[in-house]
Amino acid sequence: MRIRWPRRVFAQVLLVQLATTTGVIMLATGLFLAPLSAQLDDQAMRRALAIAETTAAEPGLARELTTTKPSADGPVQAEAERIRLATHALYIVVLNTHHVRWSHPTVSEIGRTVSTDPSAALAGQEVMDIDRGTLGPSARAKVPLRDDTGKIVGAVSVGIAYDSVRAQLLRTVPSLLLYAGAALAVGVLAAFGVSRRLQRRTHGLAFADISSLLDEREAMLHGIREGVVALDARGRIRLVNDEAQRLLGLGPDADGRALDDVLPPGRTTDVLAGRVDGADLLTVSGGRVLVANRMPTADGGAVATLRDRTELELLGRELDSTHGLLDALRAQDHEHANRLHTLLGLLELGLHDEAVEFVAEVADGHRASAEQIAERVHDPLLSALLVGKSAIAAERGASLRISPDTLLPDQAVDPRDLVTVLGNLIDNALDVATFVEVELLAEGTTAVLRVSDNGPGVPPGMRELVFTEGWSTKAPPAHRGRGLGLALVRRLAERYGGMARVTARAGGGAVFTVVLPEALSSRELTAMGESR
Repeated sequence: MRIRWPRRVFAQVLLVQLATTTGVIMLATGLFLAPLSAQLDDQAMRRALAIAETTAAEPGLARELTTTKPSADGPVQAEAERIRLATHALYIVVLNTHHVRWSHPTVSEIGRTVSTDPSAALAGQEVMDIDRGTLGPSARAKVPLRDDTGKIVGAVSVGIAYDSVRAQLLRTVPSLLLYAGAALAVGVLAAFGVSRRLQRRTHGLAFADISSLLDEREAMLHGIREGVVALDARGRIRLVNDEAQRLLGLGPDADGRALDDVLPPGRTTDVLAGRVDGADLLTVSGGRVLVANRMPTADGGAVATLRDRTELELLGRELDSTHGLLDALRAQDHEHANRLHTLLGLLELGLHDEAVEFVAEVADGHRASAEQIAERVHDPLLSALLVGKSAIAAERGASLRISPDTLLPDQAVDPRDLVTVLGNLIDNALDVATFVEVELLAEGTTAVLRVSDNGPGVPPGMRELVFTEGWSTKAPPAHRGRGLGLALVRRLAERYGGMARVTARAGGGAVFTVVLPEALSSRELTAMGESR
């Protein structure tokens, strides 16, 4: 019958841990028993050697060996048996230089030659070994026996029953196995606890299911068009998908690094790190308007999602401009109606020359304003923006003036960025002022945009704060948030390697200056494009 391997992770881990624990305990037990047996043998041989040396040191034993004959009731046998019984040795054999025994536990062996070679002991050496003699296997030792003058007259051989050594080893085994069993039981309980915990963490899934879930997660995270950033409890990035890398400008080496190390200080970093609370938080990163949400996880980390709202923000601003333009057109409609009524009255009165003069004056006034802007600002999108904003300013009762120093003869590399910057600056100025002046300059390929107004101005302590995302003194409109216009202006300036700042205007108000290096096409390239 074939034993099926369990599918669930916790069951597989439990079986592997049980097998590993059992194998380790068995190996440890075997490794302990092997040196223990050698140690017991060594102890038995050293004990035999100590008994042999003690026997050989007995006074008069050497003299009795040389002056008496071997016999069962001789003095040598009596002394050897006394020591043997006292030390529980298997045997104590005293022999002369001719290998003849003077003592032995079996009296019939007295007077016979020994069964093992005592030459090493008779040569003056001490010998220890495990060997088999007439009484069976034993741990034995042999030492020379010397007379009073130091001459070797014989040898003493002592044996310790090997069965006693084996019995001592066997007596150790049960207690050793008991400890091994206890260790195995603890290991089994630990393995079971770990497996149960793993079961709860994996929800009883199999390895194949977990692998499929990981594959699906990777496909989902990198396939969705929403940025996802996962952080651990220490604020380090655990996961970042492709869209988040694009939106935040992160590289592939962001995994495992702290959030503050890979992102510059600012609102975006604070939102992702959880230092700013709230839902659908707006932030600006790399010239993009993002909507961020952060959800904490059970392990102390968090998962943040990012949605690109740049296009929606631009559409919102265009909608604001459209509303303003509609209001301006509505006001101009009344103005044109009044002019038409005036023209009709002149015609009815027969003042034809005055009617022609009136029409020419009105047409020339509008044409002169548009042509003046087009002559100083050659980029068509920027010119159209200024014409439209002039109409909106007039409808609001404000004045939008183009500085006499304005001259932008080159076309923009990306006109949309300049439109975004200039449009935001003019909108902010028209919200607080009745007079706005715009100055556009070209310094090589660097565009300098300056918008001044006669509003309340910006206090020195708040001149950096006004460029922060989410900061505004005005209530937000229904379709979008406030506090993003100036933040977007600064991000675009920084992306070009330039800067955005605000200073005080002489006579009251504020002056916003934005410098955008490499924002304009060189005149050579412009000329080549026009010739084609």
